[in-house]
Parts: sequence; C-alpha cells; structure tokens
Amino acid sequence: MLSKEKIARINELAKKAKSVGLTEEEAKEQSRLRGEYLQAFRQSMKKTIENVRIFDPNGEEVTPKKLRDIQLKKKYH
Repeated sequence: MLSKEKIARINELAKKAKSVGLTEEEAKEQSRLRGEYLQAFRQSMKKTIENVRIFDPNGEEVTPKKLRDIQLKKKYH
C-alpha cells in the first residue's frame, strides 16, 4: 500500500487543484501519484479475490474453476 505521506500529498494536490489550480509540474506529480495508488489498489484487490472461496447455502464449494486453479497454483488453499 502507499505510504501515508504519499496519500496526504495526493489529497493536498486534489484540494489545490479545486481551489487555485495546479502548475504543470504539480499536475505531473499528481498523475504519477494517482498511478501509483491505482497500481497498489489493484494488486491488493487481486490478492483479496485470489483468496476468496465461495460456498452455496448447502455448504458446497462453488468457487469458479479459474479461481480454484489460481489458488492451487499459488498454494493458497
């Protein structure tokens, strides 16, 4: 995940963009930081999804085959 300092900087730049606008350099920094944030979020979400197991009301596992294959490959379950 992104450091607290980087998240604070993203928020600071967003506030400044709404109030007075950003310089070209600040806009590039904002774009780069947002890209880093999205990459970290996607990695985190992928790991979460890869660890999910789905069960029906009867207690039978109904995890999709594609996901089970990933879990077996990575030895999660």
